[in-house]
Amino acid sequence: MEPPIGVFGGTFDPVHLAHLRMALEVWETVGLAEVRLVPCQIPPHRDTPQLSAEQRLALLRAGSEVCPAFRVDTRELERPGPSYMADTLASLRAELPHTPLCLILGMDAFAGLPRWHRWRELAEYAHIIVMERPGSELPVTGELAEWLAPRQVEDVAALRQALNGRVFRLAVTQLDISATQIRALLNERRSIQFLVPEPVWHLIREQGLYGYGEA
Repeated sequence: MEPPIGVFGGTFDPVHLAHLRMALEVWETVGLAEVRLVPCQIPPHRDTPQLSAEQRLALLRAGSEVCPAFRVDTRELERPGPSYMADTLASLRAELPHTPLCLILGMDAFAGLPRWHRWRELAEYAHIIVMERPGSELPVTGELAEWLAPRQVEDVAALRQALNGRVFRLAVTQLDISATQIRALLNERRSIQFLVPEPVWHLIREQGLYGYGEA
């Protein structure tokens, strides 16, 4: 079977070093062929991004191009309507029928899966890798716990032995960086150097994004 491909979605408003560091660690640990970074067009579960899709895409490309592990996938930006991950994984599965897919989620996102559109279908298209933070725990009761029980695996090799359907927990480095924090700093016209990749910081300054540089 072909090496798995990771799928890491988000608004990336803007992309920052915590996003990229976690994705890199998943790529290395699982032995992924690549990680698809999938910027969403219309997020169903959060506020509308501050930047346009085109601006966020430019920042994501600038920030990720130095790492061969990453590939920016624009299918959600090209699809009208809300950006549902079930639709994204279905389209990837149609293109890659013989490749294991691994949806990469943080623990908070995973815990909120029952609020996602057609969430039970996700495992029909992909495995799920849950990035853990210190002290975090998977649910032990409720519908998500019942759904998880027959799917959870402890060996990363299991992700290579099937195309989809398994859930694997992975501890990754947790950098205390958030896009909300970055936007707040920029709104105060403060530096975000060392919170985002240098090419991202350069573009934000050059184009005056997020109000940075405005009088």
